[in-house]
Amino acid sequence: MHLPSGPQAPSFFQLLLWVFNPMSFLESCAKTHGDIFTVKFRSQAPPFIFVSKPEALQQILTSDTKELSAPGELNKIVKALLGENSVMTISGKEHERQRQLLMPPFHGERMRSYSQIITDTTQKVIQQFPIDQTFNLRSVTKDITLGVIMQAVFGLKQDQSKFELEHLLNEILEKASGISLFAVAFIPVLEKIPRVSQMREEQVVCQQKARELIYREIHERRANPDPSSTDILSLLLAATDETGQPMTDAELHDELLTLLFAGHETTATALAWALYWIHKIPSVREKLLAELDNLEPNPDSTTIFKLPYLNAVYCETLRIHPVAMSTFPRQVKTPISLSGYELPVDAVLTGSIYLTHHREDIYPEPNLFRPERFLEKQFSPYEYLPFGGGARRCIGLAFAQLEMKLAIAQILSNYELELMNTKDVKPKRRGLVTGPDRPISMKIKSRRMVKSSALV
Repeated sequence: MHLPSGPQAPSFFQLLLWVFNPMSFLESCAKTHGDIFTVKFRSQAPPFIFVSKPEALQQILTSDTKELSAPGELNKIVKALLGENSVMTISGKEHERQRQLLMPPFHGERMRSYSQIITDTTQKVIQQFPIDQTFNLRSVTKDITLGVIMQAVFGLKQDQSKFELEHLLNEILEKASGISLFAVAFIPVLEKIPRVSQMREEQVVCQQKARELIYREIHERRANPDPSSTDILSLLLAATDETGQPMTDAELHDELLTLLFAGHETTATALAWALYWIHKIPSVREKLLAELDNLEPNPDSTTIFKLPYLNAVYCETLRIHPVAMSTFPRQVKTPISLSGYELPVDAVLTGSIYLTHHREDIYPEPNLFRPERFLEKQFSPYEYLPFGGGARRCIGLAFAQLEMKLAIAQILSNYELELMNTKDVKPKRRGLVTGPDRPISMKIKSRRMVKSSALV
């Protein structure tokens, strides 16, 4: 078999670069080896092949399951966090069943019912900050997305269960997004370091407490069903598969955790990046404000969602800083040909979202934040794929789009913010995903007088 070329450094050194400096590592590999390259993270492991060519990505993400599979075992790094029943860690028929049960709450009228939660939560969080007080933007966006997800998923408002679970989830996320615990998953020997071992023990304790709270909520809801409830937990409790079987408590627990973590951390980071770029480039802010201020009074969420320039800003944010660097990995089941290479059984393929979004031939001057590119051209699902693709495409993408757009519209329409950072903020690894390499500091200069009363 003829594999694509790749770096010749020892496998352990390649692993270190991937764990601690992934974007520079990917860029270096692409510069030397092109659209498709092979890396070795362990000497005895199957080859791991990164792909950034749209035509090859299309083949990978649409291939017959007899040729390529997307086994949940390849995502085992999240099993300790999300559980063995998560849609991210299961495969085959089981994966199809879980996706079918999870999809309905994220479509149509159900989605629109979450709009008021998003706008109310955004307003509540942002108005806590006095004028001219500097704050860490990502802390604010995390408060917004966690508040939204707690109400949308659990229907929890201002009670003790909400506060306890929010506190635990924040702790778990902060530890999980740190580089130390992430590195342990790839380099287990690091757990012998006392501080790392202590962090791991603290993480386990937090997870167990959160587990108890979530199971308690599940049991209480099963005992006292409310047909009028529209939160996702209530909908999932009522859902059944094609044989009439509902989710088990264990399946519900793991899927709820998946929704909480995937829908909170990622959206908070993307929202922080969007507000950073909007306020870093005055022309972007001016165009966006002109579009928002031109709205009729009290527009509905669908009108805001469809705003062209707001959508372009949203898309460009996830292009230049995709929160997920790669698609879910696929594994070769029967030898296949890809971009002129014959790939062996067990080879692992992953689409590099980061490299694809920074291709000069698709996005000229890719390191510039330029929303207009999404007004000038429509990109294919294999040129622009911030939520992955194929059978493993993110279930919550529509929810994330709605939440980001409504939150941006709410904040910009009502507040004049100022970016305090003088140096550029760059992306870095934060556990499984990416995030800013330093705090994004902002302050509220004043409340805006919204002429159209578009958003209040």
